[in-house]
Amino acid sequence: MEISKDILRIDNLELLAKQVVEGFITGLHKSPYHGFSVEFAEHRQYNTGESTRNIDWKLFARTGRLYVKRFEEETNLRCQVLLDVSSSMFYPNREENKVRFGILAAASIMNMLRRQRDAVGLTVFHEEVVKHFPSRSSASHHLELMKTLSHTISNPQNEKQTDIASILHEIAERLHRRSMVVIVSDMFDSGNEDALFDAMQHLKFNKHEVILFHVMDYKSELNFDFDDRPYMFKDLETGEKVKLFPSEVKKHYTQSVRGFYERLKTKCAQYKIDFVPCDINQSVDQVLLPFLVKRHKMRI
Repeated sequence: MEISKDILRIDNLELLAKQVVEGFITGLHKSPYHGFSVEFAEHRQYNTGESTRNIDWKLFARTGRLYVKRFEEETNLRCQVLLDVSSSMFYPNREENKVRFGILAAASIMNMLRRQRDAVGLTVFHEEVVKHFPSRSSASHHLELMKTLSHTISNPQNEKQTDIASILHEIAERLHRRSMVVIVSDMFDSGNEDALFDAMQHLKFNKHEVILFHVMDYKSELNFDFDDRPYMFKDLETGEKVKLFPSEVKKHYTQSVRGFYERLKTKCAQYKIDFVPCDINQSVDQVLLPFLVKRHKMRI
């Protein structure tokens, strides 16, 4: 489902998330990934040699594939969504920015989890944890998470730096049971890269499945695509300003940012973390398939 900028201004985040998920599921059924249907929380593939007692023959008639019904205890999955709300996430402007994209992605994931009766939690952070909700599956809990996300959209953080490394270490210690950890961030950390990569490894060492939705404005942040005229650039996390022609720093800037981008991708591959590049100018539903595939693998 292609999400227009007008739709992104809808105040009802719950309704918008449902629209994203419905559109995604419709497209999924028409794609090569149709095996990952919304029914997989209640079914798993039949394994040769198993009893045929629990085969769902009605589903077989529709799909031509053998699935067995799951018991309730098999369907419980825990997911903790980590949302970066540091000042850099409110780039490029108040109306259309990285945090808005991330909030819609997080709300869509939560909506899908609710459909599957799974437990979801939320951690909102910048240089410290702002809000932390452990994973639960109740309707009241889901409503509280949506309210928190809606509040975050309208309350940008002024000059709040990011300390992702410390946050990831803290979450790794807080989650006492194996979970799926979804990180939504631009990963611009105020510390050093080694500390950041060590913190990511900590999550994997504690047996969590991790997906990183790396959110950026590709046009300006990755490609530094600006008209060649004077601009006043401001560091949203420190408030520091500098006036210059983009052409004067473009080569050095793009080498630096793309270098970090590639190192981040490489470390994610090394630690078996799913790296999902997210351009805020593209459709939000691109984040759902990697989430769905990872969730399916945790069931097997």
